[in-house]
Amino acid sequence: MSHKLTSAIVLSLAVLGLTFTHYAVSAQSPAASRAALTAQVRSAEVAFARSMADRDLRAFTSSIGDEAVFFGAKGAMRGRAEVVEGWKRFFDGAAAPFSWQPSEVEVLDSGTLGMTSGPVLDPQGRRIGTFNSIWQRQKDGSWRVIFDKGCPPCDCK
Repeated sequence: MSHKLTSAIVLSLAVLGLTFTHYAVSAQSPAASRAALTAQVRSAEVAFARSMADRDLRAFTSSIGDEAVFFGAKGAMRGRAEVVEGWKRFFDGAAAPFSWQPSEVEVLDSGTLGMTSGPVLDPQGRRIGTFNSIWQRQKDGSWRVIFDKGCPPCDCK
């Protein structure tokens, strides 16, 4: 077989393989796609929380969207720089002043936004609040927090 013919066959098989892969991924059910995206958002939230536990302000910063809005006691902090400035005090000291973990995670069917919510715990493990975060999927497929608001626990009856 000639070199040109062999190259043409290999190229054709590669194109066929890529086409098959594209259709296989496209044919994935919406529920399977949503489940995969939900797992990505949960993983992003867990890594975000771990940045506090690890006292890693750099990792924390990398999880925040450029236009993020975080709500705090003194109002809204806008943009990554302002959020980091407002939160860096929580990274002082050897021990984290609080922790959090997602108990609820939802993602839009479009895969563009996700929501996480769950308990905020003091260093002794007592619940001191609830966090609510909105995540935005970036062009590179990563997820970044764009809205964050916590609230104290209530004694709702």
